[in-house]
Amino acid sequence: MRTAIVIVLMLLAVLLQMYLSRLPKRWPGLVLPIIAFLLSLLYPLNMAGPGGDRGALMAQLLLVWLIANVPTLILLAIYLGSRRRMGRSRERMKMDAQDLE
Repeated sequence: MRTAIVIVLMLLAVLLQMYLSRLPKRWPGLVLPIIAFLLSLLYPLNMAGPGGDRGALMAQLLLVWLIANVPTLILLAIYLGSRRRMGRSRERMKMDAQDLE
């Protein structure tokens, strides 16, 4: 049951990101990636460090932080793909308008 709820929430976040990324202004599409990045900063803080090797602890913190940023990367990929598609569409419209003149 919990897994289904998490999957539905992830799908809703992706759909919301797709919608926000297609808005004319740039900032709404960056809101979810920024929130995801800020939340990823909390994951390493929740780790209990093993006693001893400091290098191993730093490696674990970095790995946890990188894994926690996977949603940020996915949301940014959606944003960049949508913005690129919008740019191509605008260029095509300009070319069509010039062809009509």
